[in-house]
Amino acid sequence: MAAEAVEADAAGAEALLKTPLHSRHVTLGARMVPFAGYDMPVQYPMGILTEHNWTREKAGLFDVSHMGQAFLLGPDHETTARALEALIPADIVNLAPGKQRYSQLLDENGGILDDLMVTRSSEPDEDGALLLIVNAACKTADYAHIEARLPANVKLVRAEHRGLIALQGPAAAEALAALAPEAAEMGFMSARSMKVSGVKANLSRSGYTGEDGYEISAAANRIGEIWDALLLDPRVKPIGLGARDSLRLEAGLCLYGHDIDTTTSPVEAGLNWSIQKRRREEGGFPGAARIQREFAEGVSRVRIGLLPEGRAPAREGADIATPEGEIVGKVTSGGFGPTLNAPCAMGYVAKAHSAPGTRLDLIVRGKPLAATVAPMPFVPNRYKR
Repeated sequence: MAAEAVEADAAGAEALLKTPLHSRHVTLGARMVPFAGYDMPVQYPMGILTEHNWTREKAGLFDVSHMGQAFLLGPDHETTARALEALIPADIVNLAPGKQRYSQLLDENGGILDDLMVTRSSEPDEDGALLLIVNAACKTADYAHIEARLPANVKLVRAEHRGLIALQGPAAAEALAALAPEAAEMGFMSARSMKVSGVKANLSRSGYTGEDGYEISAAANRIGEIWDALLLDPRVKPIGLGARDSLRLEAGLCLYGHDIDTTTSPVEAGLNWSIQKRRREEGGFPGAARIQREFAEGVSRVRIGLLPEGRAPAREGADIATPEGEIVGKVTSGGFGPTLNAPCAMGYVAKAHSAPGTRLDLIVRGKPLAATVAPMPFVPNRYKR
């Protein structure tokens, strides 16, 4: 299991929150662990390696109800979008109905407070509404940060009455289409409202595994019905946090608090693609001067992929050094990639050492482990384009 998959919560088990699906995880024999204040399944009886491979080959079902869901509500799309654009660097004004966009909540220095998904409803009578999905550990701070900076005619409404699940893998579309036929028509990063097994839900064709798949949001007291219906399909198995982490690592996707945080900018993190041309040129978001400068002049350090030699993984916090012994960066995520059948890692290094093919050493237990800078993703993405 990757070291970043689970962070022990300081609170005792009795203080942990539970998702609407908690009792189902226990019934399924999941090993439960504290994660971001919630009691969450890290793995089921078939184990992390099998769960990882099952998701790559068939369809994995994840409980992500611990994530924060909230709606921004304004009088019209332009008003709501511009209120959000004052906080994030993505172009939301030009986000089409029924589309989703990835972005970052930035502080005044251009550091990343959190990363999030923003979805514009496809329903004409919901113009002016945006759905935000933020990280579990950050949601309380995120909501306070956003609310303090909204104009009077735009409100943040927490959607704590909703659950969220993710269906990921090459069989996801067919399995979901058996319950909601119109889901098969959706393209990557699109969103629609529909009934799934008779339950009203909001769907997006997205996820955090590098595979094709969907995230499904529904009322907390009904999300279990969708979960149960999907698990009746023999191609679908429940998957825990351990495999979720190894899947996203192979996909080269950032984990907040590890690969991105307030000390990193989107440009340093290689997330340039998430800042559209209009925002790069116009600015108008926190830290815009720094980020515009980084686009124009480059950055002194950058996030890279690393392939260590041999079978031993390098974990978060390991120093990255030149073959001559000069420390030039740190590993931010690392583990063994089951699909890759080899260890892989991400980290930040000085720009001069970031070219693919560059030889570096990862300092593991005080000894240098040879590694090569490699492009990401480590395993090709299979999104539905």
